[in-house]
Amino acid sequence: MTKQNTQEQGLDGYSELVSEVARTGRRLTRDEVDSRRAVGEAAAAAGQSLRSAIRDHVVKMRAAWPRTEAWDSADRALAAVEQVVDALAEGYERAQRLAVREEESFRREFIDDLLHGRSSLGRLAERAERFGLRLAREHAVAVAQGSRAYSETDPVARRVDDAMHGRFGERSILLTTKEGRLICIAPGDDKDVLVHFAKQAHAATDGGQVAIGRQHAGAGGVVQSYEEALSTLDLAARMGLDAPVLHSADQLVYPVLTRDRQAMADLVTSALGPLREARGGAGPLLDTLTAYFDAGCVAAQAARSLSLSVRALTYRLERIHHLTGTNPADPLHRYTLQTAVIGARLLDWPRSEL
Repeated sequence: MTKQNTQEQGLDGYSELVSEVARTGRRLTRDEVDSRRAVGEAAAAAGQSLRSAIRDHVVKMRAAWPRTEAWDSADRALAAVEQVVDALAEGYERAQRLAVREEESFRREFIDDLLHGRSSLGRLAERAERFGLRLAREHAVAVAQGSRAYSETDPVARRVDDAMHGRFGERSILLTTKEGRLICIAPGDDKDVLVHFAKQAHAATDGGQVAIGRQHAGAGGVVQSYEEALSTLDLAARMGLDAPVLHSADQLVYPVLTRDRQAMADLVTSALGPLREARGGAGPLLDTLTAYFDAGCVAAQAARSLSLSVRALTYRLERIHHLTGTNPADPLHRYTLQTAVIGARLLDWPRSEL
């Protein structure tokens, strides 16, 4: 329904009501008061300002006031009331807009400081209480990433916010956006909150991916959990991890493997470098090893994932054995090759030079 239609419907029967009240001097009945409340709610839902809704009613009142001997005096009084109400409402709305802008600015500054570890811990803790966070507790951060960037006014963000508050009310949860991603900060011992956020964010972003950092104490713990979630999303992109929800705690082996980047680069170059000599370069054979290890070294399953025959896959594995000197089917060689393959994916080899 349009704003114009809402305004017209809200004034239906109002002239008759004003005329009767002016003639009899009676008070409005409970039903009549309730009807005005309903009109106000409908006006707000349609996007009509409070100032406009009140002005419409005062204008209608002047037009409907009975023409009696005292009409001129009443009309002048109503005209003054119209001006006063209009000025009051304008000032109120102006102050309200300023308060909203200041609150948004305060909230955004706090979120930036919290997620980047800026400001003193004591000051952060004081500001956090305004948003229902008690930083002395352990918190965990979930980050959702979709196919596009989201802001706090985006319908997707509002949908997730409505779903979270509808389920958990005013619990100690902070929902926001940062760099186009949806963020949820919640007490670490309240795991249902982050699980529900992940479910709602995945659906609202049309299949976006959610990473949940580990729980840590203090303001610094929020930063650490947030960075873990971001790193997990980055890891998922590089490793081709397509699970809708990823937990940082389940991916700790990867940071360990890349802690000494140079050592990992040396392993990749030594174990997989000879694959560059293959026709078509190292890419197809590296994809073969990835599929083979992901399939638990079951050739038939790996062949299906690559849309190859088992014979073609076996030929590729033999070619890898010939070029590298290591046999993917041999348990003694398998760990070295699989670690090198993981390292290649983490370091984006062979597309990036090591």
